[in-house]
Amino acid sequence: MSRKISVVLVLALLAGCGGGREMDSPRNLENACELASERPKYLRAMKRTERNWGVPVHVQMATIYQESKFDGDARTPYRWVLGVIPMGRQSSAYGYSQALDATWEEYKAETGNRRAKRDDIEDATDFMGWYMNKTRERNGVPLTDARNQYLAYHEGHSGFARGSYNAKAWLVGVAGSVGARSEIYRAQLAACGKA
Repeated sequence: MSRKISVVLVLALLAGCGGGREMDSPRNLENACELASERPKYLRAMKRTERNWGVPVHVQMATIYQESKFDGDARTPYRWVLGVIPMGRQSSAYGYSQALDATWEEYKAETGNRRAKRDDIEDATDFMGWYMNKTRERNGVPLTDARNQYLAYHEGHSGFARGSYNAKAWLVGVAGSVGARSEIYRAQLAACGKA
């Protein structure tokens, strides 16, 4: 085997081992208790956000499930021209919370959390707490209302206020699923004593 191929293989192996970050999704996303047991760091981050911002853990969990399936490296799909030419991603959404570049920058500036990263669960949940509190302040949506918090999360505060989601039956359905999942997670967390 040539020296170049050996170097490439060694670098690929090292790249696959690096980081130590939990970027892949937990195994069982349907059970909040198993998810919390597998990734205790996630539960600690969400509980901290609940203490700091008042957003219940189950609302955060349901939103992250919908946005990224707990994949810290989640990105929107590529747009394609003629089915073969990649033209960039559909949006700048990235990480657990799928925050857009501009909204993430606004969060960092307002909170002073200048080193925040979207692929860090603690920063992602703190972002959600910040954003959902703005939704409560601007649109009157309770922090416990996962369905409407999700609609505002997806459409933005102004879009939610205009009711832009009413023209998107698919989104209203997704928001209903987020609300239902939030209640399932709430019940599961209460049953296993992790609420």
